[in-house]
Amino acid sequence: MIFKILIFVVVAYLVYNFFMNKKKQTNDEAKQIEEELISCPSCGMYISKDEAILSNGKYFCSKECLPK
Repeated sequence: MIFKILIFVVVAYLVYNFFMNKKKQTNDEAKQIEEELISCPSCGMYISKDEAILSNGKYFCSKECLPK
């Protein structure tokens, strides 16, 4: 009887842990989707705003696209 209860507790914990990890992954994916993508005015390539280079109020994808 105690063995059955112990197995039930272990299985319940594993199921709970599985769904909590899925929820955390979903939140991480949502944060990635929230990144703002912008278009480079020179080449039109889309890049995340965090990785872009800001010059004269515009965001560029690389140093090659910066105006000279």
